[in-house]
Amino acid sequence: MNPLKRLGRRRASLVSLLAVSGLVIPGAATAAPDAPDAVRASTLGAQAAQSGRYFGAAVAAGKLGDGTYTSILDREFTSVTPENEMKWDTTERTRGSFTFGPADQIVNRATARGQRVRGHTLVWHSQLPTWVSSLTDANTLRGVMNNHITTVANHYKGRIHSWDVVNEAFADGGSGQHRSSVFQNLLGDGFIEQAFRTARLADPAAKLCYNDYNIENWSDAKTQGVYRMVRDFTSRGVPIDCVGLQAHFGAGGPPSSFQTTLANFAALGVDVQITELDIAQASATAYTNTVRACMNVARCTGITVWGIRDSDSWRSGENPLLFDRNGAKKSAYQATLTALGGTAAARAAAAAAPTSSPPSLSAAALPTGFSWSSSGALIAPKPDATHHIAGIKDPSVVYYNGKYHVFASTASTAGYNLVYLSFSDWSQAGSATHHYLDRTAIGAGYRAAPEVFYNTSQRLWYLVYQTGNASYSTNADIGNPNGWSAPRNFYSSMPDIIKQNIGNGYWVDMWVICDSADCYLFSSDDNGHLYRSRTTVGQFPNGFTDTVIVARDSNKYALWEASNVYKVQGSDQYLLLVEAIGSDGRRYFRSWTTSSLAGSWTPLAASEGNPFARASNVSFPSGAWTRDISHGEMIRAGYDQTLTIPSCRLQYLYQGMNPGASGDYNSLPWRLGLLTQTNSTC
Repeated sequence: MNPLKRLGRRRASLVSLLAVSGLVIPGAATAAPDAPDAVRASTLGAQAAQSGRYFGAAVAAGKLGDGTYTSILDREFTSVTPENEMKWDTTERTRGSFTFGPADQIVNRATARGQRVRGHTLVWHSQLPTWVSSLTDANTLRGVMNNHITTVANHYKGRIHSWDVVNEAFADGGSGQHRSSVFQNLLGDGFIEQAFRTARLADPAAKLCYNDYNIENWSDAKTQGVYRMVRDFTSRGVPIDCVGLQAHFGAGGPPSSFQTTLANFAALGVDVQITELDIAQASATAYTNTVRACMNVARCTGITVWGIRDSDSWRSGENPLLFDRNGAKKSAYQATLTALGGTAAARAAAAAAPTSSPPSLSAAALPTGFSWSSSGALIAPKPDATHHIAGIKDPSVVYYNGKYHVFASTASTAGYNLVYLSFSDWSQAGSATHHYLDRTAIGAGYRAAPEVFYNTSQRLWYLVYQTGNASYSTNADIGNPNGWSAPRNFYSSMPDIIKQNIGNGYWVDMWVICDSADCYLFSSDDNGHLYRSRTTVGQFPNGFTDTVIVARDSNKYALWEASNVYKVQGSDQYLLLVEAIGSDGRRYFRSWTTSSLAGSWTPLAASEGNPFARASNVSFPSGAWTRDISHGEMIRAGYDQTLTIPSCRLQYLYQGMNPGASGDYNSLPWRLGLLTQTNSTC
């Protein structure tokens, strides 16, 4: 989004621009992630760590004296889950009397070796002492449950990465409802929410997970029941951070919809993990397909196998694990390492094993060409006594808690600032109240081109915008316009590489997106360059360095500004959009894809003749109110920092204006409209 000083230029004078030239990708800055010389690890945990994931195992305290067992555990796994030692019948066999010795043995050993610990489990209908299952008074049970959660979580506070707060609460079969249990029968449906809220108070830093089996197939009623619960929890702010899918598979491995299931849960704004993996007969193909499904979903943050050797498994007769009874690696081990991105030797070893394609998805791949239908102008400025606004621009939008939340720039001869509005349906967009953010701690002065997302690990909303620097504010409640913090900057000053290449352009349109390991900040310079900086997820919002030119074009108007980057749901694909100015002087979008945010970009619909979105591939059923398809944002499938979008039936909120408008750039009458994809294949 161009700053205040860029006055009415590049309109009629651009009609004679040359056709868009080819995009140049500087190879030194963007080595492909699958280059032959890429560094690869030789153990499961180390290889998973290269993509920011963990690879864990269920551990039994009674086997920690077995040298073969512990040597594999220490070499291969970066996470441990106590098999039985944290369950209720071990930790509180007698009411109010807690025993932590066996679990402490596992936790202390793991933390000493730098392995994370998954706490399993706080509330489960099984392995309960009889004194709990025999309770008949709801208030008594509620107090007992809350005390158990609080005592166990407090004991391990600061040492547990993730808690399986509630385990296996949904019934098998076609009901999609909770199973019968002492908790369900006395406390009703609300016992799960109560457990999560109690766990958050007891251990605020730990991830809180719901864990279950037979929820891997997307169409199953049980899966849908859990999905509805998680969707409800996230919409109401119930503290849930992750969903565990146990993945106790038969010999055929995961269902074909497994990756879709992982992606759909992740799109709700939670992490997903494979928590108890074992596969009858341990087919290399079945393990490959399972691991690939996780690797293809950015928010699938880790995999745990339920045991180490076949002899350690609860299904030992089916030989379901990665190591045989003697502790030797099986072909499934090599296949798993390869699927995680293992060594060349591992890839060669796995090549001899049976292979198959990854699980198929119900979602469609992005097309190579797009067509759209546009609404009329849905959102217009609402000036008041102190805000003499000419245009509303640069929208960012998320759907959260039953509402669309839209942030946008307000433009006038006096300058730019930000506005917020929310509504339940697009038909209400025009009547929604405008909250001017210059009245908040964000303050007056130049603020423009917002982007909004929820950081799940920090439990904060981020509003990213430009101030002459790349700035941000945070808020615990997106619905409270007065809750935003004062601006802070991502950089101390403009990175040197931008200073060296910006020429007569402007540093604009900052865009943040994260994968499971890193966060990336993209920006433009109105001089044909797209920049990218990187920091780790743990350091964010600090530490942005390694700024590179990720793309350049010899025609600066072809790689102008307003970049958007998204994760495509149910795939390993990312989508890049960049606004260009066409040979007719009108704004439109080009697009590229990649499999890695650190990688190079491949053209998708990237020319005037085959644009991502341009007036030429947009129909206007209500009348052609604009010929510009300019700065905007996709309607996402979720609202978190992964910026995940659907793969089909896309919608894009954009800025357009009356084709006959002219004059001072900051006084142009921009309005917001909605594009809907009309050539979806699903």
